[in-house]
Amino acid sequence: MGIRYSEAFIEQALFKVYSRGKRTVKSVAEELNVNCHTVKNWMKRKEAGSLGVSPAKEKRPQDWTAEQQLVALHQTHGLSGEALQTWCRENGLFPHHLASWKAAFCADIKVAPGSREIRVLKDENDQLKRELVRKERALAEAAALLMLQKKFRALWEDEVK
Repeated sequence: MGIRYSEAFIEQALFKVYSRGKRTVKSVAEELNVNCHTVKNWMKRKEAGSLGVSPAKEKRPQDWTAEQQLVALHQTHGLSGEALQTWCRENGLFPHHLASWKAAFCADIKVAPGSREIRVLKDENDQLKRELVRKERALAEAAALLMLQKKFRALWEDEVK
C-alpha cells in the first residue's frame, strides 16, 4: 500500500507547485521527495484557485498587452548584458522581443493614427495666424488714417478762423 500524506502536507505541496515560477512539476516533486504522478493527481483534485494561489501560467511574448509591453520596456530601460538576460529569463522573454516591442512603439509614435488630421489642424492654425496678422496691420493702418484725418481737420479749422 502507498504512503498516505496528510491534508496539510498536500496543500503545502500544491502551494509550492502552483507558485513554482519557471521550475517544472517534476523538480518540485523531487524536492518534496514525492512521485511526480502523485503530485499531478493532487493537482487534478484540487485547483489552484481553492488554495488562494493563482496558477503560474506561462505567457508567450505575443500574449503580452501593449500596457504590459510598455511596463516591460520601462523596467528594462538601462539594463544591459547579464542584468538584461536575467530579467528576460525571469519573465520568459528574449532581448529581441524587447527590441521589437520598442521598435513597434517608436513606429506608432512616428506614424500616429490621425496624423493627417493633425497636419490639417496645423495648416488651419497657420492660415488663421496669417489672417490675424493681416487684420492687425489693416487695423493699424485704419487707426493711422483716422489720426491723420483728425489732424488734417484740426489744421483746416485753425486756418478758417
